[in-house]
Amino acid sequence: MAEKYKEQAVIICQEDISYGVYSMWLKTDKIAGQAKPGQFLSVYCPDGSRLLPRPISICEIDRADRALRIVYRVVGKGTEELSQMQKGESLEIVGPLGNGFPLKGKKAFLIGGGIGVPPLLQLAKELNCEKQLILGYRDSLFLQNEFKKHGTLYVATEDGSYGTEGNVLDAIRENGLDAEIIYACGPLPMLRAVKAYAKEKQIECWVSLEERMACGIGACLACVCKSREKDSHTNVNNKRICKEGPVFRAEEVEF
Repeated sequence: MAEKYKEQAVIICQEDISYGVYSMWLKTDKIAGQAKPGQFLSVYCPDGSRLLPRPISICEIDRADRALRIVYRVVGKGTEELSQMQKGESLEIVGPLGNGFPLKGKKAFLIGGGIGVPPLLQLAKELNCEKQLILGYRDSLFLQNEFKKHGTLYVATEDGSYGTEGNVLDAIRENGLDAEIIYACGPLPMLRAVKAYAKEKQIECWVSLEERMACGIGACLACVCKSREKDSHTNVNNKRICKEGPVFRAEEVEF
């Protein structure tokens, strides 16, 4: 089992990169050196009245400078509080958590939707293969310039204001794309469609599931999903997203 650490991370910088979406770089002691693409952090808010941490995916890893980037959307009081923090302030974080993506040398689709886009950036940087990056947005766009450096980028927007009008699968079909492996992260309707597409095309598919979490370390069973096989921890057909996941082989889980 990989080591996880609790530490006080110092904010290197923070900026608003899209409507309600923030990018924060954190200076860490040990976590950045151990982190892998697809893993996440438990981030504690400075307000002690909010006891449970916020699970936030790791967007980028700078192992040389021991720094991590998180990109998150403000959706409640906790993330609103995080968005107000400034350079030089510190946050308590625990990580790296979860299992991360397997790095394989096959022609790949990296498919992200909404706030499921950020976890794919470090993956795009570390995969040594032909990469087609298909990103779907409802309205505001973010991180496209970073992704362009690491593969061929295709964008889908619901209103057609940028790229393909429609969803990520519409972009794949419109551009006549094909792949040998799929990595995907985003809302459940998108993941269901990607899973069905992968099954139809007989493509290996890995999905990262987003879920509300409590402990983030597998103890509380608040973030389970249905699985094909029985879980050794509970002896029922489920998986803990924070522990066995958040990344799963698509056919392992039901959603």
